[in-house]
Amino acid sequence: MTSTIAPAPIRTGGRVLAKPPSILRTGARLPEVRWAGLALLLFLVAWPLQLASAPAPVWWTIFLGCYLTGGWEPAWAGITALRNKVLDVDLLMIVAAIAAASIGQVFDGALLIVIFATSGAIEALVTQRTADSVTSLLSLAPEQATRLTRTATGDALDIVDTAALRAGDLILVRPGERIGGDGVVVDGISEVDQAAMTGESVPVRRGPGQDVLSGTVNGTGAMTVRITSPASESVVARMVSLVAEASETKSTRALFVEKVEQRYSLGVVIATVIVFALPLVLGENFRDSLLRAITFMIVASPCAVVLSTMPPLLAAIANAARHGILIKSATVMEAMGRTQLVAFDKTGTLTEGAPVVTGVTPAPGMESTAVLDLAAAVEQHSEHSLGRAIVRAAGTDVTPAENFRALPGHGVEGIIAGQLVRVVQAGDEHADVIGTVVEVFVDGHLLGTITLEDALRPDAAAAVAHTASITARPVHLLTGDNRRTAADIAQRTGITEVHSRLLPEDKAATVRRLESDGIPVLLVGDGVNDAPALASATIGVAMGRHGSDLALETADAVVIRDDLSTIPGAIELSRKAHRFIVANLVIAGTFIAVLVTWDLISTLPLPLAVAGHEGSTVIVGLNGLRLLRSKAWPDLSRPRAKKLSPTAVTK
Repeated sequence: MTSTIAPAPIRTGGRVLAKPPSILRTGARLPEVRWAGLALLLFLVAWPLQLASAPAPVWWTIFLGCYLTGGWEPAWAGITALRNKVLDVDLLMIVAAIAAASIGQVFDGALLIVIFATSGAIEALVTQRTADSVTSLLSLAPEQATRLTRTATGDALDIVDTAALRAGDLILVRPGERIGGDGVVVDGISEVDQAAMTGESVPVRRGPGQDVLSGTVNGTGAMTVRITSPASESVVARMVSLVAEASETKSTRALFVEKVEQRYSLGVVIATVIVFALPLVLGENFRDSLLRAITFMIVASPCAVVLSTMPPLLAAIANAARHGILIKSATVMEAMGRTQLVAFDKTGTLTEGAPVVTGVTPAPGMESTAVLDLAAAVEQHSEHSLGRAIVRAAGTDVTPAENFRALPGHGVEGIIAGQLVRVVQAGDEHADVIGTVVEVFVDGHLLGTITLEDALRPDAAAAVAHTASITARPVHLLTGDNRRTAADIAQRTGITEVHSRLLPEDKAATVRRLESDGIPVLLVGDGVNDAPALASATIGVAMGRHGSDLALETADAVVIRDDLSTIPGAIELSRKAHRFIVANLVIAGTFIAVLVTWDLISTLPLPLAVAGHEGSTVIVGLNGLRLLRSKAWPDLSRPRAKKLSPTAVTK
């Protein structure tokens, strides 16, 4: 049957409408539901009249009204597909219903139309529920915000639409208000309730320099927030956009089913002609032969098979999004379950991604503050977490360097007072230092080193343990840090396979080597440095809160809430969706086999054929809907036991 696809968010001049009309539609307002309901009503009026021996023209007319209301949409869809040389199963059902009416079986044809329309309405509800479960997040963002304009004569406040906010704007967030956009706190300290976006049950403290999200609720303090991205690029809008894009894609299995469907549907038409003509040649009367052929066409049509794949995958995508991980396509959701090996980046993935400077070692004749200031001047424009940490440690009174240039995988450089200052990650000579060491050079001369350490995420060890328990191969760590730092992180998380001192191209090469034996690899990372490896992996997952735009674009999935437990959760949910698909295909195939055999070797009543065929379609549709339930998300509290070597092997 034809799938109803959730549309992407509506954009007007770069603005994401908070409530697209298609999102507002609930079940009773879906056109498929309205037409199916009207067809059912007409059927329930005509049937008693027929049983009560009312004048035939009366109930015939009402039955025909049932045909029109319940059948015009699939008929039009089938005719449109036929114009494109595609034989749609919708058209087969309508032809069967009309053929039934032509031999006086108007009740049976109307029953087919009603159940067919009802199953189509259920399919539309499944898809709409999938879309609504994510697009309802749009309502979290407030429609208006208080913009703060600072002038020489004082501060001015005005109420504006949040869609009009631009990067750099200041907004005032009063106690109890929802924050109008993604941004950074400039003034004020408060507690922010982020439960709707990040799942954190306890409000978190936010002060100057800390990030806040659109749609989260301010606590008891007033804050001034500098907007860092427009409404169309906020976390909420990005979530909805990515899931909408995922809903428009089809999995490999779904594409295969569609390809088979075309040949199968043509085969059903040819077989129907044979089922009609052969008994007729052997002496069966015309009416019985046609009735048998109609019944065969109905029960052999692959409606339930077509509906077996996409609803479970779309429901799984929506459920994953509600739990903080966005899957960009049905193909990705399907492939995640085949993951045999998971590799984690370190900085910003297993660690907080917010390192702090723990030491500065100047060269002879240099001051520690001078080394730190020079490094901070170059790092002012850097997006890397190490650079931001250096800038924070130096303070705000540092003039940015000129001609800034990033050296992916190495460091950054810029011009200060006519001299080339380069800040690069140190080599193997600092391999025994726990943490990350960067070296500061001026015109090629080493002025000193800066040591930084990054805190491990609280959930890192548990996430690694659960991931290891559900994959066939050990978890790997890929990092550009030195061996001692990598081994320390590996020991604390239980990772047994460690690859250290990797440049971006080295990470990509390592992933390709791991996959060279046909092993599907899922890589989790963030930042520009991880983009080549994310693109090389079978599945690339980016940490969305602090991940770079390049990483988010390259990745197949995005972790919005910075919750590592979503990685094993999504893998297990994908496997559950696979089991649902297999169950659906078994159900659909069993119904078709039993009903077709019954029709060919005996006499299958047309009403029973209709109920069996459309009933199987309804069953597989509702089965897919089960993956929308919250309890369909895997229980991550107790990972399966799996022995890990106590010593990490560094490479």
